[in-house]
Amino acid sequence: MSQPDAAQQETLFQTRIDAEEKIEPKDWMPEKYRQNLIRQISQHAHSEVIGMQPEGNWITRAPTLHRKCVLLAKVQDEGGHGLYLYSAAETLGITREELIEGLHSGKAKYASIFNYPSLTWADMGAIGWLVDGAAIVNQVSLQRTSYGPYSRGMVRICKEESFHQRQGYHIMMTLARGSAEQKAMAQDALDRFWWPSLMMFGPHDAESAHSAQSMKWKIKRQSNDELRQKFVDQSVKQAEVIGLTIPDPDLKWNEERGHYDFGEIDWEEFTRVINGDGMCNRQRLAHHIRAHEEGQWVRDAITAHEAKQRERAASAAA
Repeated sequence: MSQPDAAQQETLFQTRIDAEEKIEPKDWMPEKYRQNLIRQISQHAHSEVIGMQPEGNWITRAPTLHRKCVLLAKVQDEGGHGLYLYSAAETLGITREELIEGLHSGKAKYASIFNYPSLTWADMGAIGWLVDGAAIVNQVSLQRTSYGPYSRGMVRICKEESFHQRQGYHIMMTLARGSAEQKAMAQDALDRFWWPSLMMFGPHDAESAHSAQSMKWKIKRQSNDELRQKFVDQSVKQAEVIGLTIPDPDLKWNEERGHYDFGEIDWEEFTRVINGDGMCNRQRLAHHIRAHEEGQWVRDAITAHEAKQRERAASAAA
């Protein structure tokens, strides 16, 4: 395609974006749009799958059969979310094998919060309430993302994530209303997961390498800082209801802005964890690699079965 033709195609593409039309897999799109989507969707998919690990760690240790069943269902949901998202990414011309290789090599990222350990049962509450709560704030706007398969996948994911958030908040509420030790355990979980939850929204908009272009193409519909502010505003009120305290001495209501002011995030910690030097980075990846290798026989069996089905169909048609 010549440069004038390419420029015209990009202009028409942006016109469609501005008109709120969905971009579908067979539509023309700029290569940078495709790559940006692959990066974001694969990161989202990897986060869902790696995020199963800290919660799966507590399935056998849940305090009641009811809690065990609910947590098991939640972890299963996260695996399903990863599947939807990998499938959406594959519509952009990348293979599942390439996506997994990107994760295992460290080239592809996932949410930094899953590199923190889940030390107590209260952490299951904090992860559901805060981590899934932060995810919902981000993902609700992604239901209107410009890429059709991603947008449609987010509709179902958001419905299930809202259940996950309520499950986590109910755990925290139950502990906060329990003994002094149980309430202290809930507060400790909140103390450890609060700041990593704020980091989930990514760096400040001015320092983000992808935000401006993603907003122009409507891959993202709200900026990192807008989403983070919305999460803080809703979480403060939720904490107050169950008698827990947000671990931020700088947190205060700003009447003029109509929002809560909050302290500065430790961006050095964020960068360190994202780059592979968190408490659980190596453990999370090693576990995923081992599970992937141990599951190779299943993928081989499926491939062999499909080959046999094609052979039988060809023989029947001959």
